[in-house]
Amino acid sequence: MSQPYPISLSSLSPREAITDALYRAAIGSDHHDTALFNSAWAGEDVSMEIHDDNKRVIPNLSLIRTHVFDKVGPMDTTHNISMVRVHVEDGADTATLTATSMAQHSPPGTGRDPAGPKYTVGGEYSVELVKDEAGVWKIKRLVLNVIWTLGDASLMGGPPK
Repeated sequence: MSQPYPISLSSLSPREAITDALYRAAIGSDHHDTALFNSAWAGEDVSMEIHDDNKRVIPNLSLIRTHVFDKVGPMDTTHNISMVRVHVEDGADTATLTATSMAQHSPPGTGRDPAGPKYTVGGEYSVELVKDEAGVWKIKRLVLNVIWTLGDASLMGGPPK
């Protein structure tokens, strides 16, 4: 059986290929797809920052998998990304993008339960990307600036609201 979410899409424009790195990370997380999630990142030497009531820096891919992917992946989660803006110079091998996001998280198997616990986060991503040797765009640094939350923060390991 082929991978349900292919890592490489040949028909993307350069700007779409840059955006696809963020989409691979989000879809990989939502579906707990390790290969797709890993394909979004530029190796082990990457970072993710979460700016909410605290500023948390996750300094490498192994820790991003432990603290984000392994926590969110098994949940019933959807990330909805929009308002994507890409900045890249012609021929460059680095780019940046910003995007807004709304993600809803529920414990595994409870997402369809209207009365089940939920935690929703609205925020903005700022992403630095690099093109690898094969020409695939990958995330070097991702910053999530949390703008608002709603629901039970304890689902993410935080204090209940």
